[in-house]
Amino acid sequence: MRNLPAPLSDWFAARGWTPRRHQLEMLEQARAGRHALLVAATGAGKTLAGFLPTLVDLIDTPRDGLHTLYISPLKALAVDVQRNLLTPIADMGLPIRVETRTGDTPSDRKARQRAKPPHILLTTPESLSLLLSYPDSDTLFASLSSIVIDEVHAFATDKRGDLLSLCLTRLQKFAPALRRVALSATVADPDGYRAWLGPDGDIDTVALVQGEAGAEPDIRILLPQERIPWSGHSGRYAAEQVMREIRAHRTTIVFCNTRSLAELIFQDLWKANDDQLPIGVHHGSLDREARRKVEQAMADGRLRALVATASLDLGVDWGNVDCVIQMGAPKGSSRLLQRIGRANHRLDESSKALLVPGNRFEFLEAQAALDAVDAGELDRDVFRPGTLDVLAQHLMGCACAEPFDTAEMLDEVRGALPYSALDSDTFDRVLHYIAEGGYALKAYDKFKRLRLGSDGRWTVTKPGFIAQHRLNAGIIVDAPTLDVRFKNGRRLGTVEEYFASTLSPGDTFFFSGLSLEVEKIELTDLVVRATSKPARIPKYGGTRMALSTNLADRVRGFLADAGEWHRFPDDVREWLEIQARRSVLPRAGELLVETFPHDGRHYMVAYSFEGWNAHQSLGMLITRRMEALGLMPIGFVSNDYALACYALEPITDPGALFSPDILEHEFVDWVQGSALLKRAFREVAVIGGLVERQHPGKRKTGKQVTFSTDLIYDVLRKYEPGHLLLQAAWEDARARMTDVGRLAVLLETAQSRMRHVTLQRVSPLAVPVLVLIGRERVTQASADDALLVEAEALAAQAMALD
Repeated sequence: MRNLPAPLSDWFAARGWTPRRHQLEMLEQARAGRHALLVAATGAGKTLAGFLPTLVDLIDTPRDGLHTLYISPLKALAVDVQRNLLTPIADMGLPIRVETRTGDTPSDRKARQRAKPPHILLTTPESLSLLLSYPDSDTLFASLSSIVIDEVHAFATDKRGDLLSLCLTRLQKFAPALRRVALSATVADPDGYRAWLGPDGDIDTVALVQGEAGAEPDIRILLPQERIPWSGHSGRYAAEQVMREIRAHRTTIVFCNTRSLAELIFQDLWKANDDQLPIGVHHGSLDREARRKVEQAMADGRLRALVATASLDLGVDWGNVDCVIQMGAPKGSSRLLQRIGRANHRLDESSKALLVPGNRFEFLEAQAALDAVDAGELDRDVFRPGTLDVLAQHLMGCACAEPFDTAEMLDEVRGALPYSALDSDTFDRVLHYIAEGGYALKAYDKFKRLRLGSDGRWTVTKPGFIAQHRLNAGIIVDAPTLDVRFKNGRRLGTVEEYFASTLSPGDTFFFSGLSLEVEKIELTDLVVRATSKPARIPKYGGTRMALSTNLADRVRGFLADAGEWHRFPDDVREWLEIQARRSVLPRAGELLVETFPHDGRHYMVAYSFEGWNAHQSLGMLITRRMEALGLMPIGFVSNDYALACYALEPITDPGALFSPDILEHEFVDWVQGSALLKRAFREVAVIGGLVERQHPGKRKTGKQVTFSTDLIYDVLRKYEPGHLLLQAAWEDARARMTDVGRLAVLLETAQSRMRHVTLQRVSPLAVPVLVLIGRERVTQASADDALLVEAEALAAQAMALD
């Protein structure tokens, strides 16, 4: 510890600790003035490694002004890091001020932070972007020495990463010696992240620091007391077994893949909670104060279990958590590692985790995830060009701070890797969009936010647009929602307008762990009261977690290699053995397509393993083509592993349905004629500043925002189809909402690797997807029993050998 100043070395010694190698290496890189990416296991002290150079510098050279920015993907993580950072600072008696700044920070504190900044400021990409929109931002950040980006994998490849990358280039302009640091436990492509982090995408300026390996995680699959179900994706059957695990551990986090499932699992666990153990629920739709109370209860060790979603995937360190349970399949090995890292948050102790597969395919996926973790195989991220709506928002923010020159700003923007290939014509289109809204909207003053001055610099046309930008800037565009509250005004959280529209006074639903009865529905509020009546589960829109390609490949490998089957439970092994006898199992690289009659209909099931989002899109396209071919399609269903289409006429040539030109014809027609493009346009219009969510003192309802964007969308489609935001919406709809990348690869190779098998009746492999027919419309939890009976009857037909 000779490299550390006395207060720090004494602090380590007093605890019997020694700095880890990667922590000292991060300090060496800082002293050399190099940017750094630290990839280290959960519990390895990544946060301390990121802040160690800051503490050393401020101890050796005390000074006022903002020294370090810490960027977190989650508000909760920033608060958690502040708590963990303040403890050693207080122990050492250091005069170092640490504060957080998020959307929840009071306005008076925000103003004080700009006038008298702390030494360390913990914030989010959106709050940083807003700070950069003030005229004094260059002064505020001139003293900045380092920026630490935590959990960088959580946003570097999406729109929040685009915004942060642009902010980094602006900060580097204000503080040329600024060091960039990023931290992560689950990076499969370190060089990709080094390029994203480095100024001008220069990978050689970013050192890669790798932490030592931690203890091997202890992960097992929780098998049911009877058989693994044919259908379902929640693992609800295991509620009593999960409750036994909760009793056997100090504190357990039960992860669910959706908010709806979290509410459902909480209810199931509560029914099985004979000992009345304290259990909580946590997800992003709950009221902020409710989440904070739960987080504090976990930090204090007052809860025995917490049912949670991705809202707690990242970094939050509760040392008393000794078990993590994943309900349903994890969908990716990186996500699984991230979640199990919440247990025994220490490098030298194994994280204990249980996986509860929802059905037989999910058992295979769970086993694939375990194997991937054992092999150290992580899910690869895809870096893509930055989006134009984010660029428009950033440029408007820059103009709010000071006028700028076109060429100088283009040069600055190209310093961000996502925009490094941006051409000048596209940049000019973005500027003119902000200046006039586009050709079809240029007659309206409300869209003229910038003007080109006589000095050749772009400036904001009037002060009101500056206030409008600061009120509305942000990348996360939630679906329209209604507040859920009691009559006394106590707010519980939000549900989406779509779900609220299905409710009437007297209806009941589960939310925030309670059964609630609707009393009345107001313009922006759902007024409820607690009840003991049976209830249904709120539905939330959006895309589902996609099955990662590496897990999909491993599941395919299990099907192709009977030598692996001895590792599986008897019922799973029997399922695969009878499939092999009655039909076939796809060999490596094959696309198995089965066709068969059932209950007066004709079915086609394709086992493509491309994930639910891609299969939903493919189902839309194939049924359109079936209609054109006179096959009289009735519908389709899908899961992560297969797509099933059913029709009145037999499907004798499935190859004709999977031709690549479907993406040129049916795909374009479908997306343009569906609500997908309008939904994508709503998001890019809000991010790009064309439509505001808030006016001073007043927030628009979701319906008002949707009405505004739909109206503009229709105008632009008719009069300016080449509008910048229509282009951005199209790219969004293609990439994010339809998973077109995976679709394209599937369709380009489908005909050459298709293996078509004609059967006389349903096959065992088809049962898990066929059982979903009719299920998507069922919202009552009590309907599960009837569906299980249906699944067993269908399975009996499929598994019969005569």
